[in-house]
Formats: sequence, C-alpha cells, structure tokens
Amino acid sequence: MRPAYITDQFLHQFITSAFAEDVGDGDHSTLASIPVSATRKARLLIKQDGIIAGVELAEIIFRHFDSNLKITVQLQDGQAVKKGDVGFVVEGSARSILTCERLVLNCMQRMSAIATYTRYLSGLISGTHARLLDTRKTTPNFRLLEKWAVIMGGGLNHRIGLFDMIMLKDNHVDMAGGIAQAINQTKEYLRATKKNLRIEVETRNLKEVQEVIQTGGVDVIMLDNMSPADMRKAVEMISGKYQTEASGGITEETIRTVAETGVDFISVGALTHSVKSMDLSLKAF
Repeated sequence: MRPAYITDQFLHQFITSAFAEDVGDGDHSTLASIPVSATRKARLLIKQDGIIAGVELAEIIFRHFDSNLKITVQLQDGQAVKKGDVGFVVEGSARSILTCERLVLNCMQRMSAIATYTRYLSGLISGTHARLLDTRKTTPNFRLLEKWAVIMGGGLNHRIGLFDMIMLKDNHVDMAGGIAQAINQTKEYLRATKKNLRIEVETRNLKEVQEVIQTGGVDVIMLDNMSPADMRKAVEMISGKYQTEASGGITEETIRTVAETGVDFISVGALTHSVKSMDLSLKAF
C-alpha cells in the first residue's frame, strides 16, 4: 500500500518530468534501430541480495508511457531477494520497453538500496524500544520516493518537509535567543496561524534538555550528538513526558548501544544520503 503522500498527482508529475528530462524530443537510438511493430519481453534481473523496492512504481512508469505494456510481477515491494531472482517481466512494444528502461532502473536501484539499508539497520536494533527514522537529507525532487523506500524497508518517516512539523534545531534556537524563546515564539506562531503541528526541539546537552522540560509545550526532544551515557540520563530526566529522538553521527557500530539507552526513535541521514544503488538490470529474452 502506498503512503498518503504518494498520490496519483505526484506520480504523474514526477514521471512526466522525468521522461521530459530523459527523452526530450525522442529516444532516437530506439527510434532509429527498432521497427515500430517490434514486440519483445524483458525481465528485471536481481544481481545482488537485498530488499526490492519500486516494483509498483515500475508498473506505473511502464503503463504511463504505454498502457498496452503487460507487466507480470514476480516479487513484491519490501520482499527479501537474492542474486539471480527475477522481479518482473514486461511484454509489449520493444520501443516502449527500451525508452522506459533507464527511468525504471534508476528509480528501483536507488529505492532498493534505501530499503535494503533500512532493513539492515532496523535489524540491528531489533528487540529494543527504538524505531528507525529517516531525515530530510534526501535528493531534491526524489524525496518522496526515497521516503517510500524507507517504509518498504521497515523504517518510519520523520517529517516530509518543512511544512508538516516544527523542528527547532540548533540554529533556530541560537537565532531565536535560546530554547525558551524559540519554544514560546513557536507556540505563539501556531496560535496566531491556527496551525496544529507537532513541535520537536534539538538539544545538545543535558542542560538544554532540562530547559526544554521546564519550558514545556513540545512533543519530541531530540538528543543530538550526545554520548550514550548522557542519552540515558536524558531519557531518565524526560521520564516519558515527551518522545525522544537520538540523532547525529550514529553508525552501524553504535546504533545498538544508542537504542539501548531507551530512546523512542533514532534518525539516520545515511539511509538516504549515503547508500550505493542496488545492482539491477532489465534484459530482453
């Protein structure tokens, strides 16, 4: 099932723009070499182990370009796959298949990489209270698909953008004149605009955690670049009054230790900004 932000309108705009960028006034390699009447089959080959993501998107891309293409799905989004598996078979106009090939692969390779790394990190914190979050460290104009891939990998989405949650980070706090000022001005802004948005505040040390607790009126306290010992103390101080999120420099080696401090969420920018695309190919047969 698609998340609510993956609307038909968004997909239409994304795919239309992507084809305009790639095809321009024509796929001349294909138009020059392939007869208009030629029909073929091609299959998506999985060339490394991981989690597949973007199968549903691939179907939509193919049918957007040519509604007569037939796609037979063999692997579902979010499914564990291994080298040698076949994700789907597409059949129909050879020209259409060739023109769609790179857009489908570009999307699926990146989405599958994100889903694979998300599943891996989620496994490292399995059995703890913590859940894995993504961040806004995404590719412009590809963010929603990257966040969709995080969901397919078993993670959770943080805010989608600047519009759907208040996050008072260190620069906001410093420019506002301090934590209390930033929070109080934010609450006044929300009252004035009649907006109902969750508020998260980034803290850099236990003193700032105490300031947030004393000021109140927030939903989440972020513990940024703190040691596990300080995170554990912060969780004790907060005592369930607010949700907690650990963030900043969290690696494969440290994520389990962070999860064991008792935080509710762990956000990892590397889910979307540092993955290497999964090896997939579309081959005619």
